[in-house]
Amino acid sequence: MAKYVHSMIRVLDEARSVDFYDRCFGLKVAERLDFPDFTLVYLANGESETELELTVNKGRTEPYALGDGYGHIAFTVDDVDALHARLESEGFAPRKLVDFAPGGEVIARFFFIADPDGYQIEVIQRGGRYK
Repeated sequence: MAKYVHSMIRVLDEARSVDFYDRCFGLKVAERLDFPDFTLVYLANGESETELELTVNKGRTEPYALGDGYGHIAFTVDDVDALHARLESEGFAPRKLVDFAPGGEVIARFFFIADPDGYQIEVIQRGGRYK
């Protein structure tokens, strides 16, 4: 059986991205591999074995075009309202909280926020499908 271990995104500014993911989601640098043309930074926390890999291509100055194929990454939290309020107060500009109730019953509560490179992140209240 295969084990899912990480997803990778390309970022322009390592320090800015590491700070964002630490302050917003508690992800810390688990490993950093520096090569002549690029650096790989693996972020993790104790909530999951899965890591987020940041790839920093040295010499890159232009923002990456995310295109129309990128969707989002997602995190679950114990208190989506509290995190939303904290991120808002710290100036991160999370989008509005959504109660997703396609059949009249709320099946998910979430919001989206963009990281410094424009990647969309869904933040979902734990419970139901996401324990």
